[in-house]
Amino acid sequence: MGNTRPAPFVSPKTLFVVMIAGIVLLYSGLRGETAPQPSAAQAHAVAGPRPSAAPVGASPDAVRRTSGPAPTTGSRSLSAPVRLRIPAIGVDTPMTELGLDRDGALEVPPADNPNLAGWYADGPAPGESGTAVVAGHVDTPTGRAVFYLLGALTQGSTVEVVRRDRRTARFAVQAVEAYSKSEFPSRKVYRSTAQPQLRIITCGGGYRKGTGYLGNVVVYANLIGLD
Repeated sequence: MGNTRPAPFVSPKTLFVVMIAGIVLLYSGLRGETAPQPSAAQAHAVAGPRPSAAPVGASPDAVRRTSGPAPTTGSRSLSAPVRLRIPAIGVDTPMTELGLDRDGALEVPPADNPNLAGWYADGPAPGESGTAVVAGHVDTPTGRAVFYLLGALTQGSTVEVVRRDRRTARFAVQAVEAYSKSEFPSRKVYRSTAQPQLRIITCGGGYRKGTGYLGNVVVYANLIGLD
């Protein structure tokens, strides 16, 4: 927070990826249940990174890449995440790589495996410099999914990402915020950073029958250790 350097340029195509990903993440919701939503007390105390104007016609929404894919190297394959743990809400899940489909949309974890989280593999791996992005479902047609309780996380909670190199990147939650689709702050969420950071995203912001989820829940976390 407080970094006033301008965010990198984000192309309209990149923001289109975000829009499609948000649509794909929509599901029917759980009858009689509402996933926890973050309280105002868990939001950033001050405004997030200064946004830059989005390109005309861009649609801010869920997961997207920031400034183009990072180079894939041998070390990258070793730093890829394989497991995500969030003890405070009982998450202990394997991870899968997410890429772009033939339409340019970000893939999401399969609905038939609701307890699987995904990592955007063209961005930084958790623990590397930059903003690593993780996404998963809040629910599926069969019931609760891996991030059903994501909105209940509180500041200071720990997120652990086990990597292929057998190192564990540990993050501390800085904020948990919910946004409507029309007000999703894409640059604040996805902007590139010099420090290793993590974003975890799922659907949220209320649910409307026939429309689906009205927004997204976003967890912001900073690296505190790489063991």
